[in-house]
Amino acid sequence: MILASLRRHGLPVLAALSIIGVSPAQAQSALRVGSKIDTEGSLLGNLMIQVLEAGGIKTENRLQLGVTKILRSALVSGEIDLYPEYTGNGAFFFADESNPAWKNRTAGYERVRALDLEKNKLVWLEPSPANNTWAIAIRKDVASANKLVSLADLGRWVTGGGKLKLAASAEFVERPDALPAFQSAYGFKLKQDQILTLAGGDTTVTIKAAAEQTSGVNAAMAYGTDGPVAALGLVILDDPKGVQPVYAPAPVIRADALAKQPKAKELLAPVFKALDGPTLQSLNAKIALDGQDAKKVAATWLKAKGFVK
Repeated sequence: MILASLRRHGLPVLAALSIIGVSPAQAQSALRVGSKIDTEGSLLGNLMIQVLEAGGIKTENRLQLGVTKILRSALVSGEIDLYPEYTGNGAFFFADESNPAWKNRTAGYERVRALDLEKNKLVWLEPSPANNTWAIAIRKDVASANKLVSLADLGRWVTGGGKLKLAASAEFVERPDALPAFQSAYGFKLKQDQILTLAGGDTTVTIKAAAEQTSGVNAAMAYGTDGPVAALGLVILDDPKGVQPVYAPAPVIRADALAKQPKAKELLAPVFKALDGPTLQSLNAKIALDGQDAKKVAATWLKAKGFVK
């Protein structure tokens, strides 16, 4: 509004920017940082914004913009410049699900990096060592009573009449590399009344639904780095067939934006390198269970690790 007012008074854009204290370089090079709507998306997005700002790079907050499809579309179209994505999603982005590379951490990262740079001019920066793979978590009491340790056990139990009801996002239910892949590999099929589809992609909501037995739910879509799983009395079932790709979190940035702000790469690299599985579970739990603000959780951790002063 201020800029528009100055323009109405006949001032050129460069002069207007100078008056309100924003240099032309800042106006043109601020990185628009997005994130997904779930707990970890907010955490990673806040970590990225804070470390970039501390390093002298102006940002525009577009956090919790939407689900994967929305973020991906916004990045490719140039509506945002940067957001945290997961390497395994490359299999879905490029209809390459049958390629075994996605189940290997290094090979999957190298493949998505090469494909996205060539086809979309997107640059995948250094990933986290964590694996935030999709999983199915089940109440511990149900798991113990029915000796359910793995998804193979779950498949046999459901096929034999076991009463399972799963809380999940529409994305998890519909995407071919998520629930359909688990069902195909482990020989079970959930009926419509055995699935409670919840809005958004936040596993905090699905896990709580199972913990509280909402609408009879006793299992939940979860991620490998979810903090609330154990604390709320659930256990993640093993995936002995390795159905899921490796989902390592990594910053993905438009090549043109990185060319304008090359320092972003060196600022983000040590942060993501430090985000191993236990660290992400702990930080996610502070937000999802303790009710702490993601921005404050990010700030406290970055200061403790020495990434910001």
